[in-house]
Amino acid sequence: MSLGRQELIELLGERDACTLEKLYARAYKVKVDNVGPEVYLRGLVEISNICRKNCLYCGIRRDNASAGRYELSVGEVLEAVRFAARSGYASVVLQGGERTDSAFISKISFLLEEISRIKCPDGGTLGVTLSLGEQAEEVYREWRAAGARRYLLRIESSTRELYEKIHPRDGLHSFGARMEALHALRRCGYQVGTGVMIGLPFQNEAHLADDLLFFKELDIDMCGMGPYIEHSMTPLYAFRSLLRPAPERLELSLKMVALLRMLMPDINIAATTAMQTLDPKGREKAILAGANVVMPNLTLSEVRKDYQIYQGKPGIEEDAAITSSGLEKALEDMKIPIGFNRWGDSLHYGKRNQSSDS
Repeated sequence: MSLGRQELIELLGERDACTLEKLYARAYKVKVDNVGPEVYLRGLVEISNICRKNCLYCGIRRDNASAGRYELSVGEVLEAVRFAARSGYASVVLQGGERTDSAFISKISFLLEEISRIKCPDGGTLGVTLSLGEQAEEVYREWRAAGARRYLLRIESSTRELYEKIHPRDGLHSFGARMEALHALRRCGYQVGTGVMIGLPFQNEAHLADDLLFFKELDIDMCGMGPYIEHSMTPLYAFRSLLRPAPERLELSLKMVALLRMLMPDINIAATTAMQTLDPKGREKAILAGANVVMPNLTLSEVRKDYQIYQGKPGIEEDAAITSSGLEKALEDMKIPIGFNRWGDSLHYGKRNQSSDS
């Protein structure tokens, strides 16, 4: 579907409830018509909150001395992955703070090889998504060869000026490096995902319209985006007076999901936990606006409290079984089918690669 920049800006600024209801319903129909009614579950394992970066918005930034640091053992990660396999998820996400040391790189490669040996109830293997920040292209290739299929690397803002406002100028944070990493992931054969924070200080509807057009131009396969939620131990917290009220940030996030679904009908779009943080039904609302992926948290409850990119994250005292059963019950109540025991790969990725092979 063709939507111009000005039209996107106007729709992102729309506040009429009836108009928005029609927008979400239209986007949901586009989703069902193009990727089906199912929602795919990705078991999320937050493997470590140790990070070399110092992003101005992030609660696990390197200089946050109040963060209790942890790194899950190989056994702890595999325990969570086996739970996902038994639960019929068929896909997991390994997420963590950015590290580039050789010990960490080798550990991820080993984990990927071990995960490839885990069998689902139907005898199939697990699809694996990584979200581990910027790495050298040879590292991306190593992890791809070890079994990773998807990679999520959020741009956070596709506007260079805004990107530079929310990242320190310390030599480790570069808009150009982030862009190059996204291109490297494509060259390595991943299903490439990115995303942005919605409702940032200094951000307006024009920035967000440009983000949507950026996703389309980059030809992404999947997207994970959600409302910006402040953390008191970050420099960006000083600008909290510039934030839109939480309900507006959620509404803006739902509009972004709906508009991206109409722009890119066959990609995977996540209903993110940040939406649930602002509204207990936030993820469900995102699904009805066009999202088709949800990532229940399978991280050990003992360390969940330490992986807080933003504050107020829900479910930090729950164990994996409670988290997953609650989500499945919510989807059942909505009569939304779950794609159990299916990877739910991006159809957009499949079509592009079929085209390039022909």
